[in-house]
Amino acid sequence: MNERIIELIDIAPKDFWGAQDTHLEIIKKYYPKLKIVARGTTLKAFGEKEVLDEFEKRFQRLMLHFTRYNNIDDNVIERVIMDGHDEKKSYDHDKILVHGVGGKIIKAMTPNQQLLVDTIKKNDMVFAVGPAGTGKTYTGVAMAVKALKDKEVKRIILTRPAVEAGENLGFLPGDMKEKLDPYMQPLYDALRDMLPNEKLEDYILKGIIQIAPLAFMRGRTLDNAFVILDEAQNTTHSQMKMFLTRMGKNAKFMITGDPGQVDLPRRTISGLKEAILVLKDVDGIGIIYLDDKDIVRHRLVKKVIDAYKQIENND
Repeated sequence: MNERIIELIDIAPKDFWGAQDTHLEIIKKYYPKLKIVARGTTLKAFGEKEVLDEFEKRFQRLMLHFTRYNNIDDNVIERVIMDGHDEKKSYDHDKILVHGVGGKIIKAMTPNQQLLVDTIKKNDMVFAVGPAGTGKTYTGVAMAVKALKDKEVKRIILTRPAVEAGENLGFLPGDMKEKLDPYMQPLYDALRDMLPNEKLEDYILKGIIQIAPLAFMRGRTLDNAFVILDEAQNTTHSQMKMFLTRMGKNAKFMITGDPGQVDLPRRTISGLKEAILVLKDVDGIGIIYLDDKDIVRHRLVKKVIDAYKQIENND
């Protein structure tokens, strides 16, 4: 039987192996033909040479991820071992988008997220399409904050259709901000990760950051702005056309959505689905598709999405 010894270099074993060796146990499950033993910073694996070679290659990638991100989790282990992404070649871990609150480093977490970042840099209008939890909105907000800090734009405008209230908010209690906040909360959440609360409130007060429902975009020309339309699958044909034609000079437009979560009335065509078909060959417009492998929320989110896919595919 062949033996392979791998040392963790400049990696704290308790962090890498996980609490009660949970990460190590996950790794073992992917290689049932190997006997894997870890003691401190040393890992020993026993088995056939071909399997050991593949295991060592994937394990080195896991260590690379850890040294550059200071963490691994179930999703990372699955992505590296099952899909074999060569993360060193797939995307540059050193590209920090912004330093968030408390020194939090915010950067692309998957190859597709990095592709989204690169596409936004090259194109003035980008569609980011994919299921919940793939970082579409979060990556977009990070790019918007970066553009503002780098003085590439003068303001950030975040919008989404308030479908649940039919964009008719008059019947709700409170002033306009109180009426809108529940629909805009995911955008606030992302911003609070990236900007100190006082700075965020100051930007909102001065109009440097604007968060508003899609209906409020009508009639405006959006210059010198990074504009994000979130939950775009819930726009109609006329709403999407209205939004896209608001684009002014020195503007970046990003449109995010999940075509699988349309909340529009039946027989109403999603403006996002239509726009992707109509604009797919237009020069200067980028379309990036994220998928289940890009989910960076709790590991159960991917399993939930997979379970629902099976039901929907059987309908």
